Amino acid sequence: MSTVICFDFGLVRTGVAIGNTITTTAMPECTLQSKNNKPDWDSISRLISEWNPSQLVVGLPTQLDGSDTDATKSVRRFCNQLNGRYNLPVAQENEQYTSIEAAQRLKETRQRGRKKKISKEDVDQIAAVIILENYFANNE
Repeated sequence: MSTVICFDFGLVRTGVAIGNTITTTAMPECTLQSKNNKPDWDSISRLISEWNPSQLVVGLPTQLDGSDTDATKSVRRFCNQLNGRYNLPVAQENEQYTSIEAAQRLKETRQRGRKKKISKEDVDQIAAVIILENYFANNE
């Protein structure tokens, strides 16, 4: 079995999902709070130590035409830092509309009995799940 950790990176919060390459399934793990617009490296290190992944995946924000967004540069920098710190392969997967889809999934879940208010942290985690599901679908 091979474990993959996926990050929906943001300057404020980073959603994290864990996936399995055998079953090609993903599950939400946590949302990390950035510190002074920097990733929470201590928590990322703990996750990597705990899960021992063979691959990291990061959602890459792009415009509809494929060009960079304002956030693309900081996400690419995060990818380079991940690779440099942990010496693991880092794949980038398109993240267009994943937060919208995540919010929709959470609303549907809430309508089936879960009454808790949907938080931004929940959306970030489910967005990471969707990014990882897309990565698995595009790399079969």
